[in-house]
Amino acid sequence: MQAVRCYTRSVSAIMALLMILSSIWATPASANIVGTGELLTEQRADIDREALMNMLEREDVKSTLASMGVGEQEVRDRIQSLTPAELADFKQQLAEAPAGEGVVGIIVLFLLVFIITDMLCATDIFPFVNCIR
Repeated sequence: MQAVRCYTRSVSAIMALLMILSSIWATPASANIVGTGELLTEQRADIDREALMNMLEREDVKSTLASMGVGEQEVRDRIQSLTPAELADFKQQLAEAPAGEGVVGIIVLFLLVFIITDMLCATDIFPFVNCIR
């Protein structure tokens, strides 16, 4: 009985030491915990981004972009750089727009955002837009 108690004390001391060390090492990893809301926002942003990319495959959208002098790759790059909030706002505007002329209107709005961000020196997409600063 005495040997079991001695053995139990030494095992419990080792286990306590291991728990303390593992909690110290686990602290930086627990700082990377992502909440459910953040995860859902990111997933929604990926879905919205994919929907916009699929819209760029339509011929009427391609012809509108070509008539405006905007390259398809420039629009794809810009879509990839949008934040989840910008994507949600853009998707809401797209949902509220009428079916036929709404797509063209949304594309024009999208390009207007590009031009404004170029004017504010936030991006450098269009070479013909000069920075106002």
